[in-house]
Amino acid sequence: MPRAEKHETRHQIENLEDAWRNAVLKGNIPAMDALLADDYMAISPTGILQSKEQALANLRAGTVHFTSIDLSDRKIRIYGTTALVTSRAEVAGKGADGEISGSYRYTRVYVKDERGVWRIVSFEASRIKEPGEHR
Repeated sequence: MPRAEKHETRHQIENLEDAWRNAVLKGNIPAMDALLADDYMAISPTGILQSKEQALANLRAGTVHFTSIDLSDRKIRIYGTTALVTSRAEVAGKGADGEISGSYRYTRVYVKDERGVWRIVSFEASRIKEPGEHR
């Protein structure tokens, strides 16, 4: 991939990451629907699989509600029509099982579809344990 094209793709992915963050914080279902591929699959920090339909339903129902998501240490790697994003997220919020605030690392995978639109196909998050934290 030529350098200018790689730079433009990186910029597009950064904008999509910001759009994802804003959609989650504001509960914007149409925006999230547009970002996620139909075959999207996520793995939560607890190991639960979540499809696009489940993710949208949880957002719609307010099952998971974030009050803040601060991202740092973002790295974007591009492999043709696939982009891999890793980042650190400091989050505050509540989930179905209670408090989900804390530090996480995540990987998000984007694939450019046949129309040239980048969509999120995969997401996985892991909790960063504090020193001395057992679980």
